[in-house]
Amino acid sequence: MTTPRPPAELRQPRLLLPDSPALIAGFGRGTLLTPDGELFSGPAIEIGRRLRDMPPPMVVHAPATARRLGLGSFPACDLLELFAFCQPARPAAPTPRGLALALDREPPEDEEGLAALLPELATAMLRHLAAGRNAPLNRDAAALAAKLGAETHWPWADSVLAALGQQARPSLDPLKVWRRLPEWEEVAPPPPPAHHPVSPTDARRRLAEILGEGAEQRPQQADYASAAAGAFQAREVRGAPNLVLAEAGTGTGKTLGYVAPASLWAERNGAPVWISTFTRNLQRQIDQEAARLYPEPAERRRRIVVRKGRENYLCLLNMEETVAAASMAGILLPLALVSRWALATRDGDLQGGDFPGWLAELFGPHHIWPLADRRGECIHSACGHYKQCFVEHSIRRARGATLVIANHALVMVQAALGGGEDGKPQRLIFDEGHHLFDAADAAFSADLTGGEAAELRRWLLGAEGGRSRARGLSRRLEDLVGDRPDLLLPLEEALQAARALPAPGWPNRLADFDEPRGTAEGFLQSVRRQVLARAKDEEAGYGVECDLHPLPEPVAEAGAALAESLTRLRNPLQALHDRLAARLEDEAEELEVGDRIRIEAACRGLERRALMPLTAWCAMLGTLSAPPRPPGTRPEYVDWFALDRREGREVDCGMHRHHLDPTQPFAMAVAAPAHGVLITSATLRDHAGATEGEEDREAAWRAAESRTGAAHLPNPAIRAAVASPFDYATRTRALVVEDVSKGDPAQVAAAYRALFTASGGGALGLFTAVRRLRDVQSRIAQPLAERGIPLYAQHVDAMDNATLVDVFRAEEHACLLGTDAMRDGVDVPGRSLRLLVFDRVPWPRPSILHRERRTHLSEGQPKSYDDAIARHRLRQAFGRLIRRGDDKGVFVLLDKSCPSRLLAGLPPGVVVRRLGLRDAVAETREFLGES
Repeated sequence: MTTPRPPAELRQPRLLLPDSPALIAGFGRGTLLTPDGELFSGPAIEIGRRLRDMPPPMVVHAPATARRLGLGSFPACDLLELFAFCQPARPAAPTPRGLALALDREPPEDEEGLAALLPELATAMLRHLAAGRNAPLNRDAAALAAKLGAETHWPWADSVLAALGQQARPSLDPLKVWRRLPEWEEVAPPPPPAHHPVSPTDARRRLAEILGEGAEQRPQQADYASAAAGAFQAREVRGAPNLVLAEAGTGTGKTLGYVAPASLWAERNGAPVWISTFTRNLQRQIDQEAARLYPEPAERRRRIVVRKGRENYLCLLNMEETVAAASMAGILLPLALVSRWALATRDGDLQGGDFPGWLAELFGPHHIWPLADRRGECIHSACGHYKQCFVEHSIRRARGATLVIANHALVMVQAALGGGEDGKPQRLIFDEGHHLFDAADAAFSADLTGGEAAELRRWLLGAEGGRSRARGLSRRLEDLVGDRPDLLLPLEEALQAARALPAPGWPNRLADFDEPRGTAEGFLQSVRRQVLARAKDEEAGYGVECDLHPLPEPVAEAGAALAESLTRLRNPLQALHDRLAARLEDEAEELEVGDRIRIEAACRGLERRALMPLTAWCAMLGTLSAPPRPPGTRPEYVDWFALDRREGREVDCGMHRHHLDPTQPFAMAVAAPAHGVLITSATLRDHAGATEGEEDREAAWRAAESRTGAAHLPNPAIRAAVASPFDYATRTRALVVEDVSKGDPAQVAAAYRALFTASGGGALGLFTAVRRLRDVQSRIAQPLAERGIPLYAQHVDAMDNATLVDVFRAEEHACLLGTDAMRDGVDVPGRSLRLLVFDRVPWPRPSILHRERRTHLSEGQPKSYDDAIARHRLRQAFGRLIRRGDDKGVFVLLDKSCPSRLLAGLPPGVVVRRLGLRDAVAETREFLGES
């Protein structure tokens, strides 16, 4: 009797793995497991010799594997490529252990066990693909795999086709993902929000609901939620928001503490609350924690929206143009993996969202980042993919959301533009509030540099030779301008005037070797001469700067000529803007909806990308002809000239303008229009130590109000402080090493090596200069690897910061070197971070801008101004160590000259001890070795 075959959709496809060895790389050595089960561990040179006689090996992250072995690139079956195909938009740290954890496998500690695990991981991925072969995501997966196999000889193609149980002919169609993406639908504008307040009791009740029954009781968290409710009261006076400054120590649970009243207010009043952060890491963290509020995925996607600038999202038009030009096999595989991700992504975010950032490391950033609109070339509704656009989706979802998780840069830029595409939020929460000063400083500044001016030229003229696909203004506006003389004439005048801006290749002409092409290049050359004539150390390999005055006559003449050229550019652009805007009124009855949207977008682009910077540049150049400011008078702006260098090479030059106090425009443009603002951080105030009195505490609050802009608002801020629940005295050690010369690179590197070895990894090394970071990394990477401690480094490894942190979190014995971004943006609970080493006191950089702020914002105490900045940075770094109650950590500062007053702001109970390196190493080993 013949057993009937099951239906095709129920048959289990036969899994097919490449007949390949598995390779795990250390530093200069590796472990190789052949398909026959033979295991070899040895030096890289022997690994390389054996690979010549074998099929391409299975690896995790082929470029990193080759780098660690010291070999050139070699053919490989990279499991990361298979993971990105089989499970797109799922996070994974790009290491063997990280991939194992992402696939719910417990990774073995030894390299032999990891090598044996690689085929199992490949099998798990293929089984997952096979189980979902009929899912909508995989409708074109077989065609895509067949195309990759035929055109790129992708080693996983046969395995994928076997898992899918399908055959398909190669086709370009699978790459055209925009055909399968959902379209957004326009809805009526939302009604104005109501003004129902949230009481402290309401906030506590909502917090309890979020946490659920049986949750750990945190009195500090409930107190914090009560205080945060003050930002959700009805505003009584226009321009006077309800402002709360809330400092919440690490471990308080401040995210859910402010999500509780925020979500309640949004639900009661029918408008979103915007939560703004400084770092992408925290943006992602808040999104993950808020999932406890809305656990059901569909509701969470509707209720919680992550918003970023356009340059962060996949641009479907850029992708279409890249696919059309994808004749080379080298770009086909990354495009295929991006297309798989585009079908699965939550919101199309290429930066810090669900996009695997390590794809840029596997294939090179030049294949990935041009897929985003990083140059402001969006043509909005003139684009054929406008209805599928990820950015437009997020804008519309944000309007009806409960919580919008944004970042300081987007919030401030949109405020400077009068609300931007999202309008002005009524309720704002600024997490990482200690960064508001720096964020406002970046948002409300202006830079008349070669790079900025050349970028404006490119935006106006488009590609000028080469292989660039940049679209110029004429192409972006062609359907609006048509053959209308009233629009064609100013457009042509502007494009002609744009040739005064730096032409392609301008950096090569900066050093006076060639005649300048246009007034902009002439001004840049004159600025460069003045900077080199007056800089303190003109031979330094890093950037140098100088004051404007006294101003040499050649610089004044070059500035006047450039100002005239910029005016000739600005006037026709303003005319073009005004005439396009007039069409909205003059042709109101004739314009189609699409044309109206295109005109509005064109006017917005002209205003933001051209008119605003040109207006600022003309104002800056106008100061060159004005008399210099008398010494001792307080300026509104700080202006200076600078020559930027990178690794000893000149890369840019120009004039810079920053507000003396950037919190003033922040307060007026961002905070004042809102009805309620919560500014919160674990380090909002500058603590003078455990012995501080009432006067010290009042001074600390006043300083916090100055640094956050609260001092510029009419209503006094509600102040709240909630202490950390952590026992820092028992769970941490703070050490200052006194016998290491911070100026001797060999001694500093030796100290890092000894301390990292003593902790057995799990160490974060922080530096105040990239040059010193690279020097230490080059000296200690191999000795640590020989002890089984992998080392990763910002500015060295080809990974973005988020990927580096993911790797560091997944690899319990790894070490990571970084600069400012790692000091403030790392959240790694558990043993993966148990030691933090600072190379020296993080004093503020002695720049012209800092000099002016130190003079005019320090209330006559410039030394205290510097101390407060350094003390805050040390406290922020210390806060990385303890992220939950059972964490343990050691803080080490390799700077014997550190004044004790800078360490007084560490958490209560922390005793700082000064000792030699040998004792510090022993203390670290003993403390972290305890169970």
